[in-house]
Amino acid sequence: MPALGGLAAVLLAGWAPAWFGWLIVLLACALTIMAIHHLLRRTTHPLHTLANALAALREGDYSMRVRGGGAGDALGELAGEVNLLGDLLLRQRAGAVEAQALLRVVLAEIDVALFAFDEESRLRLTNRAGERLLGRTQVEIAGRGASELGLAGFLEGEPRRVVEVNLPGGGGRWGLRRTTFREGGRQHQLLVLADLSRTLRDEERAAWQRLLRVLGHELNNTLAPIRSIAGSLRKIIDRQPLPEDWQADVVQGLSIIAASTEHLHHFLEGYARLARLPKPELAPVDLEAAARLCLSLETRCPVRLDGGPPVTVQADRDQLGQLLLNLVRNAVEAVLETGGEASVGWQVQGGFVEVRVADTGPGIANPANLFVPFFTTKPEGSGIGLALCRQIAEAHGGTLDLRNHPAGPGCEALLRLPLMHV
Repeated sequence: MPALGGLAAVLLAGWAPAWFGWLIVLLACALTIMAIHHLLRRTTHPLHTLANALAALREGDYSMRVRGGGAGDALGELAGEVNLLGDLLLRQRAGAVEAQALLRVVLAEIDVALFAFDEESRLRLTNRAGERLLGRTQVEIAGRGASELGLAGFLEGEPRRVVEVNLPGGGGRWGLRRTTFREGGRQHQLLVLADLSRTLRDEERAAWQRLLRVLGHELNNTLAPIRSIAGSLRKIIDRQPLPEDWQADVVQGLSIIAASTEHLHHFLEGYARLARLPKPELAPVDLEAAARLCLSLETRCPVRLDGGPPVTVQADRDQLGQLLLNLVRNAVEAVLETGGEASVGWQVQGGFVEVRVADTGPGIANPANLFVPFFTTKPEGSGIGLALCRQIAEAHGGTLDLRNHPAGPGCEALLRLPLMHV
């Protein structure tokens, strides 16, 4: 454009022929067109390259890189950012591939059966344990319906429960867990089945062994003196002539035998109570009213009611009362030894209420055996109370723990119960 301006000035000056001026004009226009074309090529070629690179990224090809542009111009900076984006996506894809490979290995090796079903209840994925349970490979069962595989009943009902399984690759009691997830905008179900039979048998065998040890110990402790006294009484009766005080010895021996058998009767009665605990009949229960009733039944020493916020729990009124009374009686028996004090209070934490029964007694000497049935440190104790209390708490969906005070004498019982949802 400056050349055309200069040419126009020469023509206006009148010293050059007209045809020469027009020749110069044509040459200037040609040069201008060539310059514009070159400029367009330098501008559009990097843009086409960037477009191709972005298209490759969209298609999942992260290996393409963009070259061109100077270090200080906008196209060069844009090319650099596209290259960095490609590197980032390539690293992310490599990480995703490695994570998927690890997930496949984990799913293949874990000893629980996994089944993923789509919204039409058709099997989309399983693992080796699932293949063994169904007795077929994934190629044979993929895409088949849950009812055809015998799993339809497990996709309904409670998502967490113990079920009876009767499938080609296994049977017995299995733990069921079911959840949902979304893939591709569609809802799927993940079904997890874990064989509990062996674990339950091991736990049952261990429980029987513990029970038999306790029963054997208690029976031996009771029958040994009975056997000894019965032998002594027989020797007395067999003596001829009878000693003058034989009647007093027989009465004393029979009294000891009667006391021992009565102790054994109470022991077996306590075991029957533990085994016959009925399922709780849930109803709204005001916690403060239940605590006040419990404290009114304990008259050996006063128990301080610290209280707490107004709370209503869904519980069996009689069983909850028995649980609280047992805990309060234990606290009172502890403070009677030391002359301390006992208290009851509660607080709300999340969806639970935590009831605290505390005492300043001698504390817990052997915490490991607190909830073992028939274990007791009391001369007249049956060893049933705390085991029964924990059983009641767990039947209500709660927990029960005893611990010594971290600072100072005594211990505290912590009962956690779910709050009633209004």
